[in-house]
Amino acid sequence: MNSYGLIGKNISYSFSKAFFEDFFNKKNLPHTYTLFDIESISEFPEILAKNTSLKGLNVTIPYKQQILPYLDKIDKEAKKIGAVNTIKINKNGLLVGYNTDHFGFATSLAEHLSKQIKSALILGTGGASKAVAYVLDNLNIHYQFVSRNPEENELAYENLTNEIIANHKLIINCTPLGTSPNINAFPKIPYGGIGHEHLLFDLIYNPQLTIFLKMGKDRGAKIVNGEAMLEYQAKKSWKIWN
Repeated sequence: MNSYGLIGKNISYSFSKAFFEDFFNKKNLPHTYTLFDIESISEFPEILAKNTSLKGLNVTIPYKQQILPYLDKIDKEAKKIGAVNTIKINKNGLLVGYNTDHFGFATSLAEHLSKQIKSALILGTGGASKAVAYVLDNLNIHYQFVSRNPEENELAYENLTNEIIANHKLIINCTPLGTSPNINAFPKIPYGGIGHEHLLFDLIYNPQLTIFLKMGKDRGAKIVNGEAMLEYQAKKSWKIWN
């Protein structure tokens, strides 16, 4: 029996455990999937020491970048992105980091993308946003990051206008704002600039309809949540582990 798991903070809501347990049941595999809810990434070595049957891990907010120094090797795409969400633990105990977020996002986005979309706003600057930017680069879609603490070439939320929103037909929420149980939170953007040509993509999947998506839908935008993206990236993780 092999064990797998997810490392993150405040992850009791996680989709991954239910997804993989269901997956193992259907395939009649005797594996387990555990949530490792940790306060600090410094607890990571202890998890490895105590769980010697671990063969693979997923990594979520806020550790996709903080995990990097703990890995023995990083796949070249994950290195380019600058974030890891999947770890393969080799027979000799070597930890190899991969990124399956970009695959999940690209596959899900392709099902909804229209040719009119030439520019995007990425809300948030964490590990997931880096995978999103990597995909948009590959699609030649111009993008700008929006941040609470903007660095050079990034936009501040308070500087967004209806016009800026109207000129970016794809808006991707990579922040945790609106995730259950804090379902009343949402990114503070000028929703008045959203119209029928917009596509709003929320990486959140619980709840299925966040306030961010609802406000876009109310203004005629096409909306997508993070559920399909997660399934695609979870299946990709499984391929990497095996």
